[in-house]
Amino acid sequence: MKNTSPQTPGSALYETSGLVSQYLGFHYGPPVLEIPNFPAACISFLMDSIEFEYRERCLDVGCAVGRSSFELAKYFEHVDAIDYSSGFIDAAIKIQQSGRIEYSIPTEGRLSTDCQILLESLLSSDIASRVRFQTGDACNLPSEMHSYDLVFAGNLIDRLYQPQLFLNSMSQRIRVGGWLVITSPYTWLEDYTPRNYWLGGYIDDAGNPVDTFTGLSRALHPQFKLGYRENIPFVIRETGRKHQHTIAELTAWNRIE
Repeated sequence: MKNTSPQTPGSALYETSGLVSQYLGFHYGPPVLEIPNFPAACISFLMDSIEFEYRERCLDVGCAVGRSSFELAKYFEHVDAIDYSSGFIDAAIKIQQSGRIEYSIPTEGRLSTDCQILLESLLSSDIASRVRFQTGDACNLPSEMHSYDLVFAGNLIDRLYQPQLFLNSMSQRIRVGGWLVITSPYTWLEDYTPRNYWLGGYIDDAGNPVDTFTGLSRALHPQFKLGYRENIPFVIRETGRKHQHTIAELTAWNRIE
């Protein structure tokens, strides 16, 4: 699918080979600083916590290099996986089709370590084939993306140019009884989202602070009801001795009407 939406602020960052390699390590590498793998931990929490009425169709939006998509394929009959970055999607498709991918991670200065991902260490090729990867815009999803039992938006909402557009479309994408799951550390930046489109992290006209959980609750009411709220940490390795340690909040919203 060709993206026809305006260029997303900050989107060029996700096309660099260094960031693709960093995300391959984040999604498929071993635990870092004793913090479990983030995509796998999120999907494990969901499947342990939520009793899904159906497990037919799932959408992983902002899927990056695909680990969460493959984890979801273990439980759902079909997974649509979409990301704005063609570099991320190309890497995910390569893993799916060839069963392996090589990448390098910086250790210090110009030194790096070569790494390899083997798909068979995670799941069978039959299960991996349940995923359909494509590039696209979360704020302008294709019309055929609907009737989902689950939409998973991992660390996406604070990187969208108009997050309200994405949230407004969810009642059209998720069947009644289905779930919308959002994870985010709520790091709003104008590089990605113009300030007037932030869901939280600002002072309103009455002088009251508005956090993102409040903004999400307002945006999803009354079609969705909060089911679960959980903190899930993650670590992104930058070099051998430098890491980003972040805590994302996972919120799971059940569509009730």
